[in-house]
Amino acid sequence: MSKPEPRPPICDYEGSNYRTEFWEGKGRDYEDQVERIALRRLLPARGRRLLELGAGFGRLTSEYGNYDQVVLVDYSLSQLRYAQEKLGTSGRYIYVAADAYRLPFRPGTFDGATIIRVIHHMSDVPGVLKQVRRALVPGATLILEYANKRNIKAMLRFARGQQSWNPYTLEPVEFVELNFDFHPDYMQQQLVNAGFQMQRSIPVSFFRIGAIKNRLPSTLLAGMDGLLQLTGLHYTPSIFTRSIAENASVDNLNTGNLFVCPECGAELLQQGDTLTCSGCGQHWAIRDGIYDFKAPLDEYA
Repeated sequence: MSKPEPRPPICDYEGSNYRTEFWEGKGRDYEDQVERIALRRLLPARGRRLLELGAGFGRLTSEYGNYDQVVLVDYSLSQLRYAQEKLGTSGRYIYVAADAYRLPFRPGTFDGATIIRVIHHMSDVPGVLKQVRRALVPGATLILEYANKRNIKAMLRFARGQQSWNPYTLEPVEFVELNFDFHPDYMQQQLVNAGFQMQRSIPVSFFRIGAIKNRLPSTLLAGMDGLLQLTGLHYTPSIFTRSIAENASVDNLNTGNLFVCPECGAELLQQGDTLTCSGCGQHWAIRDGIYDFKAPLDEYA
C-alpha cells in the first residue's frame, strides 16, 4: 500500500488574538480601507454563492452583500467562532473549518471565491489554486490578493545590498517561516496553470510606511491610494487580481448539499452533529454550527 502524500505545513491561527493584536486599534485602518476599495472594484455585480477562503474573523465578509450566500472557510475554529458571533447563524452564512489543500466541497458549487491575505502563508500555491478551481463553476470569479515580491522597498534594499534575495526573479521567497512573497509573473502563471484567466490586476497599499501613516489621516491616504490603484504601477507590497475560471467543470451551483469528504471525495451522511463518509468511513463533526473538517473525529479522540 502506498503511503499517503505528506501534507504541506499549515499556518494555524487557532487560539490567537489576530483580530485584536493585528487589526483592531493597531494602526491598520489605512490597510483595511484600501483593501476594501480594491475589492469593490473587482467584485461582480451579483453572485449566487461565494467561497471566502481564509475568512478569519470575518473582517471583509460585509463586503459580499452582492452574493446570496457566503461560505466562510478558515483553518481556525476560534476565528470562525468570532465571525459567527458577529455575523449570526442565518443560512446566508456557512462556517467551515478546513484545510485549504483539502477542501470539503463537491465540484462546481461556487460562482465566486476570494483569497485575501491568505496565499502568502501557502507553501504549495498550485495545490491551493487547484482546490479552489475544482469548487468553482465555469465563468466564476476569483479575487486573489498576494504579497508582492517586486515591491519598491525590496527593490531598494536589494540595490543597496541590504537584502540577499532578488526581487526580480520569479521563484517565491520565504522571508519568515510560512510567509511568502510572490513575483507578479509567477502568480499569473500559477493562475493560468490552475485554469484561470486573469482579467485585472490592481496595486494596493502605496503608503504602507509607518512614517507616512503616523502623520496623515488614514482616510486621506486611502483616497490617494484609490487613485494610484488606477495607474497600474505594480510595485506595491500588495496586489489584488480578478480572474475567471475557464475550461469545463461540473455545475452544482444550485445544489443544497455542498459537502463531500475532504479525504476521498465521497458523499457524506449526516446524523445529528456528525457527518460520516460513505467511502472511507471517516467521521466529521459539526460544532455549534461550524462544520469541522480540520481532522476526522477519530483523530480528536
